[in-house]
Amino acid sequence: MTKKHFVGLTLILTVVLVMLSWQLPMEITGGYAVGNVFMRGFYASFFGFTGALIIVMFIVLIVKRSLVTYHLATISQFKHLLHLMVKRDFVTRYRRSILGVLWSVLNPLLTMIILTMVFANIFRMDVEHFAIFVFSGQFIYNFFNEATTLAMGSVTAGSGMIKKQYIPKYIFPLSKVLSATVNLAFVFIAFILVFVATRAPLHWTIILIPLPVLYTFVFSLGLGFMLSAASVFFKDVTYLYGVLLTMGFFLTPIMYTPDILSQRMFHLIHLNPLFHYVQYFRDLALHGTIPSLWSNIVCIGFALGALVIGLYVKMSQQDKYILYL
Repeated sequence: MTKKHFVGLTLILTVVLVMLSWQLPMEITGGYAVGNVFMRGFYASFFGFTGALIIVMFIVLIVKRSLVTYHLATISQFKHLLHLMVKRDFVTRYRRSILGVLWSVLNPLLTMIILTMVFANIFRMDVEHFAIFVFSGQFIYNFFNEATTLAMGSVTAGSGMIKKQYIPKYIFPLSKVLSATVNLAFVFIAFILVFVATRAPLHWTIILIPLPVLYTFVFSLGLGFMLSAASVFFKDVTYLYGVLLTMGFFLTPIMYTPDILSQRMFHLIHLNPLFHYVQYFRDLALHGTIPSLWSNIVCIGFALGALVIGLYVKMSQQDKYILYL
């Protein structure tokens, strides 16, 4: 089976599953789509697309087992290079810095303090434990921002290595997303310090935080694959993505609660993947509740969708990189 066959199979399965999922009771989706045909269509389409991706992935693992094994062996072969690239990024980040690694803790803390002062006092946002509310949104969004931005320019930055020897092109964006994950570990220290400073209750569900981080990691990696491929052919992608990140920041409920939005905006904001990752993270860390099955389906769907599309773009275009670098 070729790539076109898998794409065609995914589309067919998506249509079939959408027709079946249209009959699902809306209570499964938290009732968000009740009385809204557009959102009901979105949820049905999302459920169908996610299910189709999972089925096709299993088929790929069976039919293309040798190809999957080859790529896994390639990653194992270059794992030392991957480790060195992540280590280099970490050392370079704090080179000639007086505070060094402490900046990873201080930077989100200072940003959180400024946002809290502005929105809690000037705009008078009435949210319990507002500092943690803001930080939890920053935690996920800044991780996504850093991971995708670094991944976008990773291939062009590594053009010298690519021209000299064979290196799998997906190693470059993967190393950048892993670097952002290492930095996230220090940000988590700052996050715990905010709990201590504000004397907010620390729920046991905080131990499940790696789950939304994993979802965001996979989603960022998939988007990083797409951005790194696009930036090789179109240099303007770098500037355009900066504008999209700014728009995404305000479309993600980092400094405000979704309930202040109009009904139309409340529905539309669910099209933003980061909304679901931030809400998932807040449910665990701030509210002490375990997200529903539907929340997990949505998060997995966005992550898998981005990863599969990203891998497809990367694999189909990577042989052309050398002509544009």
